[in-house]
Amino acid sequence: MTKKQRALEIIERLKKEYPEADCTLDYDQAWKLLVSVRLAAQCTDARVNVVVEKLYEKFPDVNALAEAPVEEITELVRPCGLGNSKARDISACMKVLRDQYGGKVPEDFDKLLALPGVGRKSANLIMGDVFGKPAIVTDTHCIRLVNRMGLVDGIKEPAKVEKELWKLIPPEEGNDFCHRLVDHGRAVCTARTKPYCHKCCLEDICKKAQVGDSSKAAEGRGAQ
Repeated sequence: MTKKQRALEIIERLKKEYPEADCTLDYDQAWKLLVSVRLAAQCTDARVNVVVEKLYEKFPDVNALAEAPVEEITELVRPCGLGNSKARDISACMKVLRDQYGGKVPEDFDKLLALPGVGRKSANLIMGDVFGKPAIVTDTHCIRLVNRMGLVDGIKEPAKVEKELWKLIPPEEGNDFCHRLVDHGRAVCTARTKPYCHKCCLEDICKKAQVGDSSKAAEGRGAQ
């Protein structure tokens, strides 16, 4: 099975396993997703969803957040960790949206990437979830799983993983595929425990599972 064949089969199986693929950050406007994805660095989406409720109660739109003292933003987002740097980035980003884009989030990848605090992962998330454009979001779940599955070989750098996946994943599938990787990474192919390969819908085509089976077989022969 080639990597391309494996990728297409994984996509189809994950569709059946997780039919409702979606972003787990709560938002109803594009700028709110920008804020939330910045807060989500080294923080759970669940905690971010709670923290932003108070943030938006006090600063309900781009202009209000752009004009807010950074110190006040810091206090509100502190539970997400790295409060000082996240607050500075959010403040600077909202100022750019207000001053250069009329309070709107630009529908252009390079312009998104130029916003304070926005990296490739965030820009891809906005392009895919907000604008419905082809996107591949290489978060920690994505990087861990595609390495285990054998879609990439020992590559950990997000930009390099993204580049390799563009060769394998049909553009119209990329965004939902990455959301399903998050679901699968949380439920089955976990990071803090051994992955639950025995209940994985990909066990027979996953490179890690196949290597594991070969190792067990070798151990069994050695014990005879």
